[in-house]
Amino acid sequence: MSVTHEKNSPHHFDNAAALRAVQLARQTLEIEAQAILDLNSRLTDAADQPFARATALLLSCSGRVVVSGMGKSGHIARKIAATLASTGTPALFVHPGEAAHGDLGMVTEADAVIAISNSGESDELLAIVPVIKRLGAKLISMTGRPASSLAKLADVHLDVGVAREACPLNLAPTASTTATLALGDALAVALLDARGFREEDFARSHPGGALGRRLLTHVSDVMRTGDAVPAVSPETPLPQALLEVSRKGMGMTAIIDGAARVIGIFTDGDLRRLIEQGQDFSKTLVRDVMHANPRVVGPGQLAVEAVELMEEFRINQVLVTEADGSLAGALHIHDLTRAKVI
Repeated sequence: MSVTHEKNSPHHFDNAAALRAVQLARQTLEIEAQAILDLNSRLTDAADQPFARATALLLSCSGRVVVSGMGKSGHIARKIAATLASTGTPALFVHPGEAAHGDLGMVTEADAVIAISNSGESDELLAIVPVIKRLGAKLISMTGRPASSLAKLADVHLDVGVAREACPLNLAPTASTTATLALGDALAVALLDARGFREEDFARSHPGGALGRRLLTHVSDVMRTGDAVPAVSPETPLPQALLEVSRKGMGMTAIIDGAARVIGIFTDGDLRRLIEQGQDFSKTLVRDVMHANPRVVGPGQLAVEAVELMEEFRINQVLVTEADGSLAGALHIHDLTRAKVI
């Protein structure tokens, strides 16, 4: 006997389906936005209200903030831990299931734990709470049910309950996870401000990012040094100086005195202007056509400051000098581009 298997036909996405999708998208955004606004209305200006108490507890924590949750709450917990860690609050995520099988050893009495569960009845979290309490670690719970077991066991409970999920079935965690994530961000921002966390601190936590490169890269990290820097004396004939410009490939040469102090610069632009004037420079000394008192930066300055200088004066090269005016190096706009400072 042969058996025929019917294949499900693909869903037809017509104009009506497209309009329905847009309608659901708007409804989802409205529900999730309202969930966040509802959270906002629960915050009062009282210093002893839950959010302020949670912030104070985390600020006084001498250890790390351990964030934990199961399922979708676990994904939110990971993101909150990452945000805290990148904004000045040492934090890590611990999976509650793994915690019950050894990972709880990462938690110490100096730590604070943020336990996330929409129902507040997650078995995996409730199994490790007694151990956390015995350790002496502080516990903050984030649940959608203030009367839940997890809420009652916590030192501070943050209510992240929502009127409904954005899911048409009111089942999939959508508005509830959005609300929890938003309140986690609010905690991170409050702690960031209380710690006096600055742009430079953020850069140190993100050295591989664009901001990190801009705030951590110094001129000395990217400048050319030694023989790679074109330099001639003021008595050098211009044709010879042009050879130095050509050999070093920076479109300029520094002019330095006997103590290696910078007294001028000669660039490709200066050469073009001489040619346009029809000047015979075969016997000209570089001192006679150099640009005196050129723009310079110090090796300890941020590379982004060199960029700003180049942009302000529309130049492609800048000399680097020490405090006494001696030549330390040189920067070309291409060096800064390669270093991804710009």
